[in-house]
Amino acid sequence: MKIAFVCPYYDPAIDGPKQVIKELASRLLNDGIRKKEELIERVNVHRCYHLFRVANFVTFFPSVFFKLLKEDFDVIHTHVTGHPHVFFASLAAKIKKTILIHTTHCPWTDAYRSTLGNILLPISYGIFMRISYKLCNKIIAITPWEIQFIEKYGGKGKITVIPNGVDNIFFKKIKNNKFKKEHKINGKIVLFFGRLNITKGPDKFVLAAKEILKERKDIMFVIVGNDEGMKKTVINLIANDKNIKLLEPIRDRKKVAEMYQAAEVYVLPSFREGLPLSLFESFASGLPVVASPVNGVPYEMRDPENGFFCDYGDIKCLKNSILKLLNDKKLSTKISKNNIKRAQKYKWDDIYKKTIFLYTNK
Repeated sequence: MKIAFVCPYYDPAIDGPKQVIKELASRLLNDGIRKKEELIERVNVHRCYHLFRVANFVTFFPSVFFKLLKEDFDVIHTHVTGHPHVFFASLAAKIKKTILIHTTHCPWTDAYRSTLGNILLPISYGIFMRISYKLCNKIIAITPWEIQFIEKYGGKGKITVIPNGVDNIFFKKIKNNKFKKEHKINGKIVLFFGRLNITKGPDKFVLAAKEILKERKDIMFVIVGNDEGMKKTVINLIANDKNIKLLEPIRDRKKVAEMYQAAEVYVLPSFREGLPLSLFESFASGLPVVASPVNGVPYEMRDPENGFFCDYGDIKCLKNSILKLLNDKKLSTKISKNNIKRAQKYKWDDIYKKTIFLYTNK
C-alpha cells in the first residue's frame, strides 16, 4: 500500500498535526509501506515550495497537485481543514480515482485571525472546503465537538471520530532524570509546554505564576515552546523573575518525556484547542492538569478526576487550582493514577489501527 500524507508543514516544524503524521507514517513503515526520496527518521518527505503566504495562517503551494498526479497512491490522506493544499490534493485524488481521507485537526475559530484571514475565510470554507469534503471518502474528526462544523460544510455521513494519541515513551518511568540538573532548576515544577501563540495563553500562565510567587518561592514555573509571536510578550512579563524560566523548544521525544516527568502540574490555559497531544502526554506522564474547558478538551478530561478546569483568562482560578494540586499530595497522587489509566485509551498503536481500517474499508 502506498500512502501520501499531505500537510502544510513537517520536520523541523514543532506542531501537533506534524507529530500525528509522523506517528502514523512511522508505523506504516514498520508494516512495510514503501519509502522514497528524502528521509526523516525513515519517513519519506516530498517538499513542495509555496508561492506565497495568505494572511497569517495559510501557505499556497499548488505544486502538490502535480506531485500527486505524477505518482500512483493507494490513499491520499490530507491534514488541516481550510488550507489550499487540501483542495489541490482532493482534485488530484478525484482525477487519479484514489481513496481520499481527510483529518481536520479542529481549526474552527475566527478568533485571533488577521483581518485578511477573516475576509478570505468564507471563500476557503464556503467554496474550497465544501468541494474537498464532497470528494472525500472519509473525514476524521479528532473530537466529537467538531462534528457540527464538518456537517455544516458538507461532510455529513462521512465522519469518523479518531482522537490524537500518545507515544509509549511517555508511559515509561525515566531513571536518573536529568531535566532539573540540565536546566539548573530547584524546587517543584509547574509546566507550560506548547507554542508561544496567543491562542495557547502563555501570557496567562505567566500572570498566574506571578500571583503564586507572591506567596511561594519554592516553585519554578517552566515554559517550553517555539515562538509564534508571543515570545517577546512572555519575556517582558517574566521581567527579572528568577522563578519563571523560558526554555528553548525541545524536539527529542525522550527529553520531552523527561520534562513532563520532572514536573508536578501541567497547565493548558488556552483560548482554543482541538485536541492537544500535550494533554495525553501529560496524562501518560502522571501529571495532574489545569486546563481551559474549550473545544475538544472537556470530551477527554474530567474535573476533578483528571485535574481542574479554569475559564480562559481566569488568573485567580489558575492560581488556586495550581496551589491546590501542589499542596494536597493525596489528591495529586489520586489524579496522577487516574490520568495514567485514562491515557491508555490513546496509545498511538491503537489510533494507527483505526486509521488503517479507514484506508482499507472505504
